[in-house]
Amino acid sequence: MTYAVTVDVHLARGAQELDALQREGVIFLLRKGLDSIEAIEGPDGMQVDLTDDFIAVHPEGALLKLFVDAPALEFAEDAAREVVAELLERSELLADWEITRCEVDLHPDLLQESLDAADGPDAPPADPAERARRHAEFEPAVSPSRLDEAEIEEMRSRLRSLAPSLRAFPLSAFGHDEKGTVGREAAEVAAGALVHAVDLLVDQLFTDLAGLEEEGPTVAESDAPFMILDDLPSRFALQYTVLFARRLIVTAITMTGRLTQPHFGELSCVAEELLMKFLLAQAEVTADLHGLLTDEVSAALEIFTATVCEDLDHEWLYEPATDGLGVNDWFIPFNDDRQVHPYAANDGEDHA
Repeated sequence: MTYAVTVDVHLARGAQELDALQREGVIFLLRKGLDSIEAIEGPDGMQVDLTDDFIAVHPEGALLKLFVDAPALEFAEDAAREVVAELLERSELLADWEITRCEVDLHPDLLQESLDAADGPDAPPADPAERARRHAEFEPAVSPSRLDEAEIEEMRSRLRSLAPSLRAFPLSAFGHDEKGTVGREAAEVAAGALVHAVDLLVDQLFTDLAGLEEEGPTVAESDAPFMILDDLPSRFALQYTVLFARRLIVTAITMTGRLTQPHFGELSCVAEELLMKFLLAQAEVTADLHGLLTDEVSAALEIFTATVCEDLDHEWLYEPATDGLGVNDWFIPFNDDRQVHPYAANDGEDHA
């Protein structure tokens, strides 16, 4: 079973906050470390696979989401903690950082599936209370969040104030409707987090472009760390050129701009599907970093994902393949009713 494990790491107490350049360095160190790991050895030599990851760095530390294949929740959390602790220990610059949280957020049905899946002498006990007690023994004796209530409330208010900017989608797109699936506050926090994530996504793309212009010619041939380009399917890395990055930025600006207009329409091409995936991930990280990712907010983001994403066909791009598909195909509209910005649609090398 695949678990998404959230790991918070923070600067040592009293350390100065990270500036923009230092945050870039942290991303590079963490990315380099995670890329060198494919599997972790668990109890009795059991192999736990690390299948994917997401890194977000902020002034006080970093938040990582590790996707781990493991037979039970505890094994996934323990493996993720072991990996991150080793990464911090390896780097002199990160050696004083602290892991303040390492946990899986599971729907109750998935939790029961995890309980049912675990067996053998090293399996956790069947009683959830006893499992929780034992697992708590390995938790660090630190607060799971350094945000105080005033900071959380300030960010909650800010995100809720941003929600009306998402004019293309009513709160019902986040599950706030007559069925009462999601409360108004949670829907507004989710919508506001999406708006807040737009700036982050576009800034990260421009940062990637600058790095590629300096260190290119392609992502595959560069040692520079990239925030978004490194999270695209790696088998196309030789096709991630400066021109590709520019086309991706134009597509991102066009797509996110439609979010603030009365009519969003539908995602126009594969590039938009991938960018929406990153935008939603950043929205989730934003809420999580500020102590606002409750079960209800998570549900709101899941409902919106189902609303805006017709399917997950773009995910197959991450699977190994030998076909001749190229990234130029990502900017072709799905049909005649959908539009792609002329700059992004032009795959020639005669761009200015």
